Amino acid sequence: MTPIPQIPKPAHTLVDSMLSRHFGKETVNYFSSSPINRLSFLRSDHPFLSTALKHPSARFVLLNNLAPLTSTSAQLHFAKYEEVQRLVPQDTYDTSEEDMLKNYDSRKTQATLIFLGLDEGRKEGGLAFKIYQGTPFFALDVTPKGSEDQQAAAKDVISTAEAKGLSFFQTRVHMTFSADEAAIYAQARALMDWNTRNTFCGTCGHRTLAINAGTKRACPPTDAARIAEGSDAQRPECNTRTTLSNLSFPRTDPTIIVAVVSADGKRVLLGRSKRFPPNFYSTLAGFIEPAESVEDAVRREVWEESGVTLSRVVIHSSQPWPYPANLMIGALAQVSDPAHETISLQHDPELEDARWVEVEEVEEALRIGASNLGAEASSEYKGGLRLPPPTAIANQLIRAAISAEYFATEKQSKM
Repeated sequence: MTPIPQIPKPAHTLVDSMLSRHFGKETVNYFSSSPINRLSFLRSDHPFLSTALKHPSARFVLLNNLAPLTSTSAQLHFAKYEEVQRLVPQDTYDTSEEDMLKNYDSRKTQATLIFLGLDEGRKEGGLAFKIYQGTPFFALDVTPKGSEDQQAAAKDVISTAEAKGLSFFQTRVHMTFSADEAAIYAQARALMDWNTRNTFCGTCGHRTLAINAGTKRACPPTDAARIAEGSDAQRPECNTRTTLSNLSFPRTDPTIIVAVVSADGKRVLLGRSKRFPPNFYSTLAGFIEPAESVEDAVRREVWEESGVTLSRVVIHSSQPWPYPANLMIGALAQVSDPAHETISLQHDPELEDARWVEVEEVEEALRIGASNLGAEASSEYKGGLRLPPPTAIANQLIRAAISAEYFATEKQSKM
């Protein structure tokens, strides 16, 4: 099998508890289990944020049009403050959020800066603040945009980095980083993408301001730019300022993904999209709709895409997917009656093909055929079934679907 990046280790694999004895070991997926403590309750504490920003251990994940700065395709580059100081003034957090909103001027722009948290595994030389200690991590948008000064500063940061042999890694999906770096990147990318898409208020259409360390967008009540235009500084009324509004906070889109097992437990239902490379199949997936449970969404999506009717549905594990902001909720499901296994693609035309695959063929594909969508298969690959790599939750679900731990056949149960 082609070498692949590591996936996170379960936090409680060896802990003996009633839940672990009943449900088995915990499964974790790529992009999850970050080493960073997000300290979300300190995002509005500007004295803390100012201390973190100015600390010599502070590190920055740089994103240019969401592409991360890397030293190699498998390693993020964590910049020091001196590498980004032209874009990030040291006094960025010296002003309170209240004063930032009061003195808002839409003519003045600045690069989006997001506090990701503290890596408490890097305490030596790190920041010590009250009872918290570790290395502060930030995400910074270095895309050349905004005012002329901001664009010039961004271009300077980019050219300086590239002169050192660093590069912004351009690819549709990044799945080559180590487990820890992948989780840090996922958080940075998801939040940066959300900030980029919400520079204007979804209610009144005016420009918004990033607050709460980059994890909230506010619609300021006044704008000094209006005075320069000969108007009153007061903006029109907007209910995002007077109510708890989901427009102000980052969104996460829940999505189900499921490995379906036949009634006899000997086959797995797999499908292929039109965009998949030859012989590549995966589990079925789809968005959860409003007022729909996870289990209902699993049953609906499987029926819509394949015509198969499910019985029991069990949630297995989840995976954050920052493209742009999905939470993949992984499930295992089974058909109770062979009469419900008939495949029909006449409903939702999303799939090009769907078929029941024998467990033995799945096991062989997992051994030699697993690969990323755009990657070459291993040298052992002979043109048979190809499946997603372990960095994809689909792989973990498929492995669980053929595991006796979850689906024991009658023969196995007697052994």
